[in-house]
Amino acid sequence: MALSQRLEFRQTQALVMTPQLMQAIKLLQLSSLDLAAYVETELEKNPLLERGADDGASGDADAERSTASNAEIDGEAGAGDDGAQDWIGADMETSRSSMEQGLGTELENVFPDDGAAKSAPAEAPPPAYSEWSGSGSGGADGDYNLEAFVSAETTLAEHLSEQMVLALGDQKQRMIAQYLIDMVDDTGYLTGDLESVAEKLGCSLADVETVLAVLQTLDPPGVCARNLTECLALQLKERDRFDPAMQALVANLPLLAKRDLAALRRICGVDDEDLVDMIAEIRNLNPKPGLAFGSTLVQPIVPDVFVRAAPDGTWQVELNSDTLPKVLISQKYHTQVSKNARSDKDKTYLADCLQTATWLVRALDQRAKTILKVSSEIVRQQDGFFAKGVQHLRPLNLKTVADAIGMHESTVSRVTANKYMATPRGIFELKYFFTSSIASADGGEAHSAEAVRHRIRSLIDAECPSDVLSDDTIVDKLRSAGIDIARRTVAKYREAMRIPSSVQRRREKLAANA
Repeated sequence: MALSQRLEFRQTQALVMTPQLMQAIKLLQLSSLDLAAYVETELEKNPLLERGADDGASGDADAERSTASNAEIDGEAGAGDDGAQDWIGADMETSRSSMEQGLGTELENVFPDDGAAKSAPAEAPPPAYSEWSGSGSGGADGDYNLEAFVSAETTLAEHLSEQMVLALGDQKQRMIAQYLIDMVDDTGYLTGDLESVAEKLGCSLADVETVLAVLQTLDPPGVCARNLTECLALQLKERDRFDPAMQALVANLPLLAKRDLAALRRICGVDDEDLVDMIAEIRNLNPKPGLAFGSTLVQPIVPDVFVRAAPDGTWQVELNSDTLPKVLISQKYHTQVSKNARSDKDKTYLADCLQTATWLVRALDQRAKTILKVSSEIVRQQDGFFAKGVQHLRPLNLKTVADAIGMHESTVSRVTANKYMATPRGIFELKYFFTSSIASADGGEAHSAEAVRHRIRSLIDAECPSDVLSDDTIVDKLRSAGIDIARRTVAKYREAMRIPSSVQRRREKLAANA
């Protein structure tokens, strides 16, 4: 076969990642803090950009509002989407109780190095949920500062959140756990009241106490305690030294602070030698376990979206105008400078600045509209959570939201990253509202995985010691209730909730009733 050269025309389609498209994608997934830093850099580089007025006249995005009622959101799902699809369409299609009172400073005699734990505030501040995923780089060119990563200290909240994800597999319990973690102060003590937490999240007090019991098993020992007595007790339990005598000693810390050894010997039922050893062991404990971690100040989470109850029973979704950079193009300055531009280099530079400024303003406006649209759909899908609490979370994935608003899944994924929603039940990352589902046995509506876990726990709690339910029996009961679930899934959920096997539960219940 002879080799030869020839010319031919061929028509193909290819994705071209223009600088403007890359900028739009980058802005979409930035957090509010990273976005502010990025815009600040652009204001310094581009002479045609200027800050807008704070009176809200700088753009329509500041006044964007939406009521998340079914009629309005359904009507808007297909409208006004052309800009979003044109903006990043090509890429879209391819691709976070008070302390012991009355001890005062006298416990410094017991803990001379650290002193007594300070009293916690009577009311905990509103929790701000920390991120589980990594934040954006925030740099203008996307470069990472390796020294910042090396020198960064792990905070107590971050340390607890990492362990919590592994300790709890239930999404509902994770949300409760994250809420409690954000109520832990720098010393490691849990502030606030559990009943108010249960009321805020719309769950039972037993659910909150169950999650707290798991958090109190995390590292460092003694963390998430509500007072000094509980903190010391947790550390002694971790060392397997919380016997009745030690329990009595910890319960009478005021006597220990007063050095009333005679009363302690009588209460604990031990001799002088044993009491001295027990006090020495108490002195070796850490009354402030949280101080072992970095003292880096945690920046408060600034919500990107506000959700409020409307008078008609629906939910009002509003962008936080404080997180939206107000940027304008100075046409007057552009006109003045253009008159003095003589060389081609100057004219090219001005044209590039104008094009960059135009794209930035457009990208910021479209970013705000996209966040509002995605947030409104999330509120519509999860209206049960906002009205009744965490137990009413529905199964939700990115595709469901993307199809409802006419966008691509990757767009929704970028929007929900590093974005937070302030609701009457607290501040939540947008990703928290996406939960897995369990298919229905009769072909009906799917069940939320959280609801299935709750049903499994209810069945086990109601079982009799003489008739403990095996995993196979639980599967049969769930399937009779219309939930199609495999035995290994039941076992996985049971282990994630730290519920023993049927054999171990039977032994424990028989021993308790003996």
